Formats: sequence, structure tokens, C-alpha cells
Amino acid sequence: MDLELYDQTKDGATTGELQLVQDLIAAAGKELKLKDDTEVSVTLMNNDDIQKINEQYRGVDRPTDVISFAMHDDDDDDLIVMDPEMAAEMPLNLGDIMISVDKVAEQAAFLQHSPERELGYLVVHGFLHLNGYDHLQPADEKTMFQLQRKILDDYGLEK
Repeated sequence: MDLELYDQTKDGATTGELQLVQDLIAAAGKELKLKDDTEVSVTLMNNDDIQKINEQYRGVDRPTDVISFAMHDDDDDDLIVMDPEMAAEMPLNLGDIMISVDKVAEQAAFLQHSPERELGYLVVHGFLHLNGYDHLQPADEKTMFQLQRKILDDYGLEK
């Protein structure tokens, strides 16, 4: 996986947090059997910044824990058509994941597990959304959450 990792937090993310994000993106990409040159970006930020994004793009004026912006979806009618050989050689850019470190701390305390477990959960959750998984229907939720749990458990972040 080719990861662009941005730290826009006020106090700066720890080395451990940054490493956890990198490791989990790699583990999730491996689990989904994605090509090594698949691209994704993750931005760690605070509540104030994610609230602005949440309001601008979702119309919800409050902070959220994670937002994913997929580069492609099934509704892309305006994709550029190119030679299949050329397309196969190009890296796939999945999109962007934005995570509030404030929400990580709040939710970890509320759920009584470690901040590492919560950060890991949000990283994998956002990553799966970029790969077309959702939890709108019960069957889809079951599939997504089982895969999410497997990735986290395999990494060592059991509940």
C-alpha cells in the first residue's frame, strides 16, 4: 500500500499512532488482496476541523469520528475510458480517510478500551468504506463488521 499520512492535530500525533495507522492500512490492504501500489491518504485531525468537513460535505454541524471520501464509486459515469493494459499498470487511488483524534480519545474512554484499539477500529472502518463496504443493510453490516474484526484481531487489537 502506498499511504500518504497527514498529521493536522494541534498537539501532534505520537510516533506510535502514526505507526499504527501505517501498519493497519498495510494489513487491511493485504487482507483485501490489493495491489502493492494502491494509494490511500489518512489525515489525523481534531474535532474542530472534522466538524467543518462534516458540515460542508454531509450537512451535519458536529464533529464525527471518521469520514471517508472514496475516489471512485459505482455511480462514476464520467470516468475516462483508457486502454485496459494501461489502466492495469496505473495505481488505484482509493481516496481519503479523515479521523478525529479527539473522538478517538472520547470513544475509547466511553467504550473502556485503549485509544490504540479505537484508532485502529476507525482506520479499518474508513478503509473498508473506501473499498465499497457499508453497513446500511443488516447483511452488509454483518459482512463489513466481521471483516473489520478479523483485520483488527489478526493485528492484535482484539476488543
